[in-house]
Amino acid sequence: QHDRAYKALGKADYKDKKKPDVKTQRDARSWMCENFYDIRMFGAVMTTEVNCGQVRGPLQLTFGRSIDPIVPMDISITRVAVTKAEKGRASGTEDEVPSEAEHGEMGRKALVPFGLYRAHGFFNPHFAEQTGANEEDLNLLWNALGQMWEIDRSAARGMMACRGLYIFTHDNKVGRAPAHKLFNLIEIKQKDGVEAPRSFADYEVKVGQPPEGVSLTSLYT
Repeated sequence: QHDRAYKALGKADYKDKKKPDVKTQRDARSWMCENFYDIRMFGAVMTTEVNCGQVRGPLQLTFGRSIDPIVPMDISITRVAVTKAEKGRASGTEDEVPSEAEHGEMGRKALVPFGLYRAHGFFNPHFAEQTGANEEDLNLLWNALGQMWEIDRSAARGMMACRGLYIFTHDNKVGRAPAHKLFNLIEIKQKDGVEAPRSFADYEVKVGQPPEGVSLTSLYT
């Protein structure tokens, strides 16, 4: 993909793409940011082979952590189906080994009965100015976070869903409050009498009032 930047800039025959001059590298980096959402938002290291420089993306996401300890479980699965013609022949004598269709195949699948996870994200407007990320890109991100499981169902993920997206917006680029204080405004705890949460209804979510200069938008709640 890096080579596409040089072709678009009319420099497909550039003599040294591993060590380009500053202007060429800057132009190639700008082209990559303009044409690729993931680079524009998350950044990238594009210095191998065809050199398009490095990009520090404005968006950072933390790992999600469960509110309460989870209990992983293993379940057994059995398949009784013929996948190869030679294995589908029924046993004709006592000396023959039973076919796949007769005794099936065993397997295991790991699952988590229930878990409520929380993750945090950060958006740096200064880096966004450098990469060209804008409000339209952010709206696409909010939509993806809220609906990414709706069109990608599987037995492994079951009923995974986004149960709340809380967006703090500052009225200036420097910010009006530290991130950790804003995150503390979203309080999640078990309801009284719940010993082992097994649904989102077993939790209570309290949202505090943001400070002056910060607005809060709640989505998918």
